[in-house]
Amino acid sequence: MAQTENCGPDLIPDAQAELLRLRDSIDNIDAALIYMLAERFKCTKQVGALKATHQMPPSDPRREAVQIERLRTLARGAHLDPDFAEKFLAFVIKEVIHHHETLQRPGAK
Repeated sequence: MAQTENCGPDLIPDAQAELLRLRDSIDNIDAALIYMLAERFKCTKQVGALKATHQMPPSDPRREAVQIERLRTLARGAHLDPDFAEKFLAFVIKEVIHHHETLQRPGAK
């Protein structure tokens, strides 16, 4: 019986090569996601600093709702589960708000 979850010795060579090619692409996509998230958080850190300087609230529920609906629409167009996209964005937003709250504490930089 051929293995399907790894590149074991009994996997046929063509399938093994295809699996390695696909995993290489997945690894590249994962790296791109990390760099994109890093860039996003650089921007949101600047937003947080601006909000802290001007005593603006760390969260903006109206914008968050618009962004969630926007991402759900994009997800549907990309054939990605909109619920998953919303959960992912909610996780990111929660972390951003946490950073913004931290920046608003006395002595924060």
